[in-house]
Amino acid sequence: MSVRIGVEATGGEAAGPAPPSLLRRLTARPELGPFLLLVAELAVFGAINPQFLSPQNIGNVLTFTVELGLIALPMTLLMTSGEFDLSVGSVFGFSAVLMWTLFNTEVLSLPAAFLVALLVAAAIGLANGLFVTKLKIPSFLVTLGMLLVVRGTALFITDGFPQRTWKSSGEWIATVLVGDFYIGPLRVYMSLFWFVLAALLLGYVLTQTKAGNWIQASGGNPAAARARGVDVERTKIALFMLTSVMAALAGIISSIRTSAANPNSGMGYELEVIAMVVIGGTALMGGRGTIIGTVLGVFILRTMRNGIVLIGVPGLAYNIFIGAIILGMMSLHSWLDRRHQAGG
Repeated sequence: MSVRIGVEATGGEAAGPAPPSLLRRLTARPELGPFLLLVAELAVFGAINPQFLSPQNIGNVLTFTVELGLIALPMTLLMTSGEFDLSVGSVFGFSAVLMWTLFNTEVLSLPAAFLVALLVAAAIGLANGLFVTKLKIPSFLVTLGMLLVVRGTALFITDGFPQRTWKSSGEWIATVLVGDFYIGPLRVYMSLFWFVLAALLLGYVLTQTKAGNWIQASGGNPAAARARGVDVERTKIALFMLTSVMAALAGIISSIRTSAANPNSGMGYELEVIAMVVIGGTALMGGRGTIIGTVLGVFILRTMRNGIVLIGVPGLAYNIFIGAIILGMMSLHSWLDRRHQAGG
C-alpha cells in the first residue's frame, strides 16, 4: 500500500507556513518605534516654531549631534555583546586635554599628539576589557572606577583649567577632522562625514560579517558562543578598545570646534549615550543591536534638546522629557517583542 506524505485530508498538497505580512515584518523591526518618534518630533517642533527647520538650526543640531553619535555607534556594538562603558564621558574630556597639553608644551606636533591620545584611549579600553573578561568584574563597576580615574587624571594635569586650542589654525589635521563647508545656506562640519562613515562601517560589521555574528552571540548566549568557537573574551576586549578610541576621537573633534579642551567636558555623556542606544532598540542585556536604531536614537535626543528650547520650554526640563522617552520606548519595544513572539 502506498502512502502519500505531506498531503492534507482534503486532497490538496501540504502548504508551508504563510510568509509574514508586511505589517508584521515592520512591527518586528526595533527601528520602527524610534523612526515614528523622530518623525513626530520633527512635525511637532516644526509646526510650533518654523525656525526649527531652518538651515541654520539644522546645522547647529547636526554639529553637536554627530559628536555624541561617534560614541553611541561603538557603544551599540559593546552593548550588543552584553557589556557597556561608563567611562566614555571621561575619555571624551581627557583625550582632548592630553592632546593639547602635549602640543601646547611643544612636546609633540599636533598629529603626533593626536595619535598618542588615541593610543592612550585604546589602552584605557584594553584595561576595561581585561578587568571585565579576565577578572570577571561586572563592566558597570570596572568602567565606573575608570570614569573616576580618567576624570581625576584630566583634572590633575590641568589643575582644573581648560587648555587653549586656538593654535590649531592652519594645522591640516584640524581641517580634516573639523573643517567646515556650506551646502547652500547649510553649514556642515567634517565631523558629519566621519559619523556617516562610522555608521556605515559598523552597521556593515554588525549585520554582514562573521565578527557581527560573534558580537551578537557573545551577548545573547556566551556559553553557546564559546562552544561554537567564538572567542568571547577577545571580542569584548576589542569592543571596549573601539569604544574608548571613538570617545577620544569625539572629544578631540569637539575641542577643535569649540577652541577649548575642558577637563570637565563630557560629564554625563555616558548615560545619554546609553539612552540613545537603548531608545534605538538595542537590547540592554545584549544579544540584539541595531546601528540604524542608534542613529535614530541619537537624533531623537538631540532634536528633543534643541526643540524644547526653541518652543520655550525651560532647558532644565530636558531630563523630564528624556526620562519619559526612555520609559515609553522601552514599553513599546517590550510590547512589539511580545507581539512578534506570539505571532501577532
